[in-house]
Amino acid sequence: MFTGLIEEAGQVQELARQGAGWRLRVAAGGLLQSVALGDSIAVNGCCLTAAVLGDGEVAFDLLEETLRVTNLGDLRPGSVVNLESSLRVGGKLGGHFVTGHIDGTGEIVVLEPRGADHHLRVKAPAGSGRLLVPKGSVAIDGISLTVGDVSGDTFSVWLIPHTWNVTNLVGRRAGERVNLEFDVLGKYVDQLLAARLGATQVG
Repeated sequence: MFTGLIEEAGQVQELARQGAGWRLRVAAGGLLQSVALGDSIAVNGCCLTAAVLGDGEVAFDLLEETLRVTNLGDLRPGSVVNLESSLRVGGKLGGHFVTGHIDGTGEIVVLEPRGADHHLRVKAPAGSGRLLVPKGSVAIDGISLTVGDVSGDTFSVWLIPHTWNVTNLVGRRAGERVNLEFDVLGKYVDQLLAARLGATQVG
């Protein structure tokens, strides 16, 4: 479980095939001081397990499925990724509950400065607009953000200077993919309503 409050931006050192899977190596700083082998770390919002630690780096083992359903397969040496260690009992919950299980990738439609802030508009996977509500929560590349407006499957968020400066969004461009995790409460409500509607139609 995570909060969507990014602790630091790490830099990809390598993404290479290893055996039947893949190995991702990321250089990080202070975050590693409190991480042990086997701990969960959100990388661009995707919950991964620290498999190797040392020399200012952390390595993760990735499945083909992980690369398929997230934007981690787009990473190259030098790519910047958002990092967050898992929520600990007694820790601050300043964002929202983020599971680290990516629902799909969205495409950046607009990313531009507007005054002191930045405006980000994302096209989500088809049919996912029902999981988005204005003023609700969404995690974009692991960043806890507040939904601005929703139009079909496209939505917008506003980025304050701090978020812009400390996350990987500062280097992103229109057309690139971002990982999306919709609010877990909304997903439960969606499932319950779908089940109830299905039961009504059958009856």
